[in-house]
Amino acid sequence: MVEMLRQNDYRISVAFDGAQGYARAQASLPDLILLDIRMPKMDGFAVARLLKADPKTRHIPILILTSSVELDQRLLGLRTGAVDYIVKPYAAEEVTERVKIHLELAQRVAAGDASNQPTAPTYKNPAQDERGMLAFSGLAKVDSDLIEGQLAAHNSSKTGEPKSALEAINLERDRVLLRAASLIIFEHLMEPPRSYEIAEQLGVSERRLLRAFELRLDMTLADYIRQQRMMRAEQLLLHSSLSMVAIADEIGASSAANFSTAFKEYAGKTPSEFRKTARLSG
Repeated sequence: MVEMLRQNDYRISVAFDGAQGYARAQASLPDLILLDIRMPKMDGFAVARLLKADPKTRHIPILILTSSVELDQRLLGLRTGAVDYIVKPYAAEEVTERVKIHLELAQRVAAGDASNQPTAPTYKNPAQDERGMLAFSGLAKVDSDLIEGQLAAHNSSKTGEPKSALEAINLERDRVLLRAASLIIFEHLMEPPRSYEIAEQLGVSERRLLRAFELRLDMTLADYIRQQRMMRAEQLLLHSSLSMVAIADEIGASSAANFSTAFKEYAGKTPSEFRKTARLSG
């Protein structure tokens, strides 16, 4: 397959484990990535999550090559950011043709041919589905903005600008890690994975993950999850007609009473008072 791709005048860079592949992708910013799932040091899902959490690499098409034919694995590959999923054994000709198609699609997007696609909704006016639930893309945008805002505020208040190139590199690595972790948390906010499970999904140690939250956001992972739950509850109160019990279930609260107590600590008002005030002011 590599030889066939080279015959089509593609320049190929081969990595021998996930960590090396991720590092090379960050350094060279390739036009397209062929990614296996089962790799040493960092699996393909972790690589894809981190690449899609980094603004420098999120635009790069990822094609997954794997021997796994299980539906949940294929869906996971697509949900972590892959644009295509190719099952082994494959024909080199087919892979080459898929590479060509996805490179052409990426070039069209870069040229602005996809400018008519809908943009993600903003924080103040998130999209809703037929049940009045907030669209994933809207809250994902909110979550991403929150991470960036917190990082900027914490960085300026405590450390200022990075004092060295190494500090800047470490800050950017932690920023990508936090973005990727926040998306995992957001997708499973009702029942978030444990810290070691999030770390495994991102190919890093649990210690590094927890340290990133504490060092860059000045909060524990548990505090961040609580904050995210309250943020989602706030948006559901503002932009849906769901009952307090339904909102409590949506954010994974053990009961409506516990939700009310936690929300009052967060917003200074009970959920009912918050919704009523918002409607009166609107």
